Formats: sequence, C-alpha cells, structure tokens
Amino acid sequence: MNSNHNATAALTCNQEWEQQGLFFEYGSAANPRMPKIAIDGFAPALHHIAESRIIPLDLSQQLQFHAPATGPSLLANFIHIAAGDSLPTACHASSQVFYVIRGAGHSEIDGKTLSWKTGDLFALPITGQILHHASQDSAFYWVNDQPLMDFLGAKPTSPRFRPLYFSQELLTSELEKVRRQNEGKDKNRNGILLANPDCPQTKTLTHSMWSLYNLLPARSKQKAHRHNSIALDFAVKASEGVYTMIGRDLDSEGNIINPVRANWVAGGAFVTPPGWWHSHHNESDEDAIVLPVQDAGLHTYLQTLDIQFARGY
Repeated sequence: MNSNHNATAALTCNQEWEQQGLFFEYGSAANPRMPKIAIDGFAPALHHIAESRIIPLDLSQQLQFHAPATGPSLLANFIHIAAGDSLPTACHASSQVFYVIRGAGHSEIDGKTLSWKTGDLFALPITGQILHHASQDSAFYWVNDQPLMDFLGAKPTSPRFRPLYFSQELLTSELEKVRRQNEGKDKNRNGILLANPDCPQTKTLTHSMWSLYNLLPARSKQKAHRHNSIALDFAVKASEGVYTMIGRDLDSEGNIINPVRANWVAGGAFVTPPGWWHSHHNESDEDAIVLPVQDAGLHTYLQTLDIQFARGY
C-alpha cells in the first residue's frame, strides 16, 4: 500500500517538474540579450543635502533587477550624515567599502570603534548593523556586493577576510611613491591597487571587490584599457577639463571609436560598463584622482577579468 502510494507521488512529481522544462535551439539562445549596462553619472549634489540618509545610486529599473543595484553584482550609495547626527547602515553583503568623501566621526562595528576623517577608506566583510556618528558634516561613498547575494539567493554566514583601514595620509604617501617610480614613463594607469593579505591569490581589496586609487596628473592622458568587471568610479579630486572617454571599440591606432565622454566632478560618481574601452584625460593644470570600485575580485577568481590594453602597452 505504501509502495504504490510513493510510486504515485513520485510520478506526479516527475510530471509536474517535467512540465516546467524549456528547450531552446542553441544558436538562438547561447548568447541571450541582457539588460543594458549604460554609462550613468551621479552628481555630488545628491549628498550635499540637509538630512542624514542613505542615497542609493540605483539603476535596478534599467537592469531589470528586483532590488536596488548599480550593477549586476554591486550597489553604490552616497551617505550623508549631518554634524552631530548618527546613522545606521546594514546590508546582507559579503564585502563592503566605505570611502569618506568629507567630514569626521567614528563608526561602531561589531563592538569596536573606528575613527575616520576625509579621505580615509575602510573595507569590511559580513557584519551586523553599523552605527556611524558624525562630529562634522560628513559623507561616504559606500559600495557593497549585496546585489550578488540577492542574485544567488544567499546570505553570507562567515567573514572571508579581516577588516582593512587606509588613512588618507597613507593613501597619499603610497600614491606619491608610485608617482616617483613612474616619473617620465608612459603608464596605462598611475595608481595603487588596495589589497588585503587575506586575498593573496586575487590581490584585491576583498574577495569579491577590487579598488584602485588612481592618479591622473595635470595635462596628462592615460590610454585606453578594458576589462570584464564593471567599474563604479568615484571622482576624489577633479577640476574642469578632466574626463573619461568610453566606447566599445578601438581603431587601428588604439583610439576609442565614437566614445561617450564622462566628466569627472569631484564628489560625484559614474559607471563604466564591463567590456568597454576607457581612457582618462586631464586637460586641467591640477592633478586629479579617481577611485573605481569593481567586482574584479570575483572576476579574477573566476579567471574571466581579461584586462586588455590599447596598443603600446
């Protein structure tokens, strides 16, 4: 009796699940059309506001995503905290990065207190709610990989790396070392990759995220390169006449064909789509600095990053 009942139930289950299957001819579906990742910009006016709050740089509608996202695997945010205010942040991300755009204060993180000021950066693994306290009018650029967790239907359960903190002074001194080393050399990029000792294989800031503190000297150009990671670029320092040219293809001389211009505005951010060529240009008399945050830790691990450089590199 039980045997027949189980056979009937199994047959019903087989029939139900079989009805859910689909078939596509290979050539028509092997490279499906995905939502477009566009070149988008976010003005610093978004965080120059009175109230304390989180401002997601949300492109989920364009990405056809069900929750806030700036790219398929990353969400960037501005955070504003008025002087004397406190603001909590929380996410089910496995990695998150905070860059202090301006201000000073401290954050309570897993029972510990981290002090911060303008130009500092810190990276955190999975953690509970963080409470940020601002002693001055303050703003953060905050990027996390919660969209990746949402796509996987996952919540991280254990940290994959130890927290990191980089002071503005340390970032500046290390960048100056690179400037001196590269003096007179025609380098594709002129910056420092921020790395975590717990990610020795990928040499990245976290196991999923990568960041470069990149100097673009006055009256200089950094030739085009491309990679399969999305870049969520934050302009740390820029004057009028600093911009990135972005396009899908190069000509025979290594120049981008029909590029789109993304202007750097200090305190603002822009999206460089994965796989697109991009070159940086500084036509001003002042140095500029950009801080891209990318999902390149994940791509490096999967061996799909595929960084390519324009001719001559």
